[in-house]
Amino acid sequence: MARKPVAAALALATVVAGAAVALTAPPTPAQAAPPGTKDVTAVLFEWNFASVAKACTEQLGPAGYGYVQVSPPQEHIQGGQWWTSYQPVSYKIAGRLGDRAAFKNMVDACHGAGVKVVADTVINHMAAGNGTGTGGSAYTKYGYPGLYSAPDMDDCTAQITTYQDRANVQNCELVGLADLDTGEEYVRTKIAGYLNDLLSLGVDGFRIDAAKHMPANDLAAIKAKLTNPGAYWKQEAIHGAGEAVSPSEYLGNGDVQEFRYARDLKRMFQNESLAHLKNFGEAWGYMESGKSAVFVDNHDTERVGDTLNYKNGSAYTLANVFMLAWPYGSPDVHSGYEWTDKDAGPPAGGQVNACYSDGWKCQHSWREVASMVAFRNVARGQGVTNWWDNGGDAIAFGRGTKAYVALNHETSALTRTFQTSLPAGDYCDVQSNRTVTVNGSGQFTATLGAGTAVALHAGARTCTGGGTTTPVAGGASFAVNATTVPGENIYVTGDQAALGNWNPAAALKLDPAAYPVWKLDVTLPAGTSFAYKYVRKDAAGNVTWESGANRTATVPATGKVALNDTWRA
Repeated sequence: MARKPVAAALALATVVAGAAVALTAPPTPAQAAPPGTKDVTAVLFEWNFASVAKACTEQLGPAGYGYVQVSPPQEHIQGGQWWTSYQPVSYKIAGRLGDRAAFKNMVDACHGAGVKVVADTVINHMAAGNGTGTGGSAYTKYGYPGLYSAPDMDDCTAQITTYQDRANVQNCELVGLADLDTGEEYVRTKIAGYLNDLLSLGVDGFRIDAAKHMPANDLAAIKAKLTNPGAYWKQEAIHGAGEAVSPSEYLGNGDVQEFRYARDLKRMFQNESLAHLKNFGEAWGYMESGKSAVFVDNHDTERVGDTLNYKNGSAYTLANVFMLAWPYGSPDVHSGYEWTDKDAGPPAGGQVNACYSDGWKCQHSWREVASMVAFRNVARGQGVTNWWDNGGDAIAFGRGTKAYVALNHETSALTRTFQTSLPAGDYCDVQSNRTVTVNGSGQFTATLGAGTAVALHAGARTCTGGGTTTPVAGGASFAVNATTVPGENIYVTGDQAALGNWNPAAALKLDPAAYPVWKLDVTLPAGTSFAYKYVRKDAAGNVTWESGANRTATVPATGKVALNDTWRA
């Protein structure tokens, strides 16, 4: 098989640009968005199952995430590219991310941490080409021994050519992949059998990849065969203006991903004004909030430029802050890895030894993002109050009497007195781990640097443990504002082995995703007092130390010490 053309594969092939048009939601009652009080999903893209288990215990559970979404667990074609995970060979749990035992251990660990598990599932198609899968299964296109053969495929064996023709979209082959005939009872039973197997291992729900390439009635028939038909169901159905298949057709089955949300956030943050977000959501023609899954980016859109991604610095970070603060849809926080080659698979085959190393971005654990998960949980059920904007890229709003957030996407600092509906008293700004006092009139005064936010909520009245209200692994959370030129990076070193023992060659590189703020979390024992300084390295390896005396800090008895510094020239 010619693999390179498939690099733009799967859902990427269905991304069609176009102006948003209003859709009318069907009159059927809305199924609840992810149940319970925690509706944020961390999407750990291409993390292996052992690494997901560790993240659930150490990061996701303590931060208040309700769900973790894992990449497709089924056996797939061999190859190092990320998209090999989306070309199934069989329904055995035998992909590169772990075997059946590792998957079960992951589910149990996540449940122990209070985090439910959503499995990304590929049921529209099977692999193209011939070969041996990651679990040892031999296959040919249209021949998957013990599972499917040519009669189980749709009659159209040509690639999809037009999205204005429903039959072409739902019966022909997505980028040449063998298209299953989901109208057949045998095929439906086999697919349901795979999903039921995952349910038997404790999975709480599914993301249905390439849903728009299967008729909504076919998916409903498959869902009806599940041992738990009420399992959470999130469908990938990408909106395209003028297309024959509309995402709203799938609302009867469960939640549907609202791609226009992410596209419009990019447009507001890059080309227009955050002030326009005042009525963001259904008033923009989006699907109903209670059945929409939303995101700033996902593994497809970050690679094709449809949305913001980690390379957009503070705009990307602030977009995630806004998404988690704004009461529309159920948010997915994408957490992937650095890439220049859009086809590149996960570092180390999906093994995450530490965040911010080996290219792993760990967006789910960025302080600016992770702190907003508890904010959202506390604000649940509260409407938007006290909206303010400057007519441009500075906005602020409350969530009833429970929470308040301000975002400064301007290029200069903003100082003002904000009006909230919060009760008077001290609050922790969970973005900076600094105390903010709200007066008896519900007001507080703050200065927001360019590209930063302030976020207060009723669950964080004092700043301890890095500003969070739940335990986190001990250590130091470094954040330094430092401007650089291309080729330069910022590092930290200090008097601990974990900090390189003052050796610039062993200094730890900070992550520039929220540029000009560089960040890094380092594990250190509770109670450790340490000295540190930042260094700058250019492309040739030349080292420049920041000026001034050594900085000092002490790790608290629980949680992390949050360090918010500015480079000293």
